Amino acid sequence: MDREFLIDLFADFGPVTIRKMFSGHGISVEGVNFALALRAGLFFRADEVTIPDFEAEGSKPFQYSTRAKTVLVNSYWELPARLFDDSEELAQWARAALAAAQRAKVKKRPKGKKVANKPAKKVTKPAKARKTSTKKASARKRAKRTA
Repeated sequence: MDREFLIDLFADFGPVTIRKMFSGHGISVEGVNFALALRAGLFFRADEVTIPDFEAEGSKPFQYSTRAKTVLVNSYWELPARLFDDSEELAQWARAALAAAQRAKVKKRPKGKKVANKPAKKVTKPAKARKTSTKKASARKRAKRTA
């Protein structure tokens, strides 16, 4: 899918930002990525609220293969093919995908600022030990000068 096709596809939804990503494009609104247009198809962000809709349409989650295994990405589901011909319903699904992406973003938000670990204090010798070692060092220096 090329950039112009995606812009036309999301016309009823509203303005979107389309950026190159992986082998396709990431589609977002105000910095929230809610769709992926890849060689394998168009995938919308999904969560426990929207996954039943995708399942009812017979859609499957995004997956890709590595040398060792097949990875299932349950957070992005394939857009039902029938929606490519119904721009109004596609806009509804896009709004639901954006809402799912926003819910996921809220879940990831840190609950509070983490307090940075303070660096360990530098260990110093007690005062008496330091004086003794300083006296020994001075005695060694004097011995070297006289030798």
